[in-house]
Amino acid sequence: MRIVAVTATAALLAAGCGGGSGSGDGAEGGDVSLVMTFWGNDDRAQRYDQALRAYEEANPGVTVQETFVDYPSYWPARATEAAGRSLPDVMLMDLSYLREFGANGQLLDVSTLSGDEAIDLSGMSDSLIPSGQVDGAQVGVPVGTNAFALFTDAAAVEATGVPAPEQPTWDEYNDYVAAVAAAGATDAEGQALFGSGDYTGIFWIFIHWLNQQGVEPFTEDGELGFTQDDVAEWWGSVEDLRGGGGFISPERVNQLTPLSIFDAGETTTEQSWDNFLAGYVSNNPDGEHSLQPIPSDDPADPGLFLKPSMLYSIGANTEHPAEAAALVDYLVNDPAAGEAFGTSQGLRASSYQRDAMELEGVDAQVAEYEESIEPLLQDSPPPPVRGFGTLEARFLEINENLNYGTLSVDEAAEQWYGEAQQTLADNQ
Repeated sequence: MRIVAVTATAALLAAGCGGGSGSGDGAEGGDVSLVMTFWGNDDRAQRYDQALRAYEEANPGVTVQETFVDYPSYWPARATEAAGRSLPDVMLMDLSYLREFGANGQLLDVSTLSGDEAIDLSGMSDSLIPSGQVDGAQVGVPVGTNAFALFTDAAAVEATGVPAPEQPTWDEYNDYVAAVAAAGATDAEGQALFGSGDYTGIFWIFIHWLNQQGVEPFTEDGELGFTQDDVAEWWGSVEDLRGGGGFISPERVNQLTPLSIFDAGETTTEQSWDNFLAGYVSNNPDGEHSLQPIPSDDPADPGLFLKPSMLYSIGANTEHPAEAAALVDYLVNDPAAGEAFGTSQGLRASSYQRDAMELEGVDAQVAEYEESIEPLLQDSPPPPVRGFGTLEARFLEINENLNYGTLSVDEAAEQWYGEAQQTLADNQ
């Protein structure tokens, strides 16, 4: 097994020492070694090990050296590599960072590959493919699709004695969260059970809420499409829960990291991307998990959309573009590779994988959810503005200060909005 889990420090040191293609002269007929990176956990690493060792067996002379870290550590390592023009041959990419890397010419435009070197996108939706494009260049290839969902753990709900609402409005959902906290129930280990953590710190949920209001998050010029008052209204909507013990404490959230509070079975609900279901079930096998659309004051308009759960990108600096593209083609189109990942990376984007899969259990549950929300979906979004990852991270960090009581809602909104404007200006 050649999977290497590295710390953030090691990843940065490795990046500074050069990335991209490994040894071998490929095009001249020699052996080729490709470098591939992804973020994730041991479960994802095992899935990659299964898929990549099968690829190597079918392609003698090609080896893949893969490394992985957790999500927060992944991006500083990639940024360091990008500065040295030494990005990996193939890397897992998040939509939040695609424009940041793609607009600087750091990623290969795979649409320039032709013939046997081309990546086959014919099995993907015409509405999904553009989400991997930056300034007309196809710098990302969608891996899967996902949509936001409100997860409920029926086992935890039963333990609280407070019925969970179906397709609630925001007020109904917040009332439910307050009722669970007031019930004072505990789990088998004596830990208090809550209805939710402070979900208003998740930038993507805020974006869905803006969609529900008919507000575009960003303008065509890459500026904020919402106001500071919108941020204050959103964070202020749960001020009573935040200040009155309605949410699980930030101290407990940090104690449980890297598990989420829902993973740990200490909340009855959580809002996140639907492909998280596999992780929830793996980390909390005693839970009884279900999915429904997130809260909305208009059930017919929950602001949902499909987006690429992840993408693959190829470093523009690769010495082996044809071999890197062949690996990506295998990972997104080959039925065996699709079987290795199931829906852990979202519902597979390519019909060549999707149609070959016999979905059961968690995989079938995610597929059924996405089918059920299809009439409610908005268009898939384009890659977010440059600097989106920073906006997202600071949104969560400043919200955490709200939970510690070191900032008022108005102070927090003013701080985040001012920083966001500066971040976007710096990235123009």
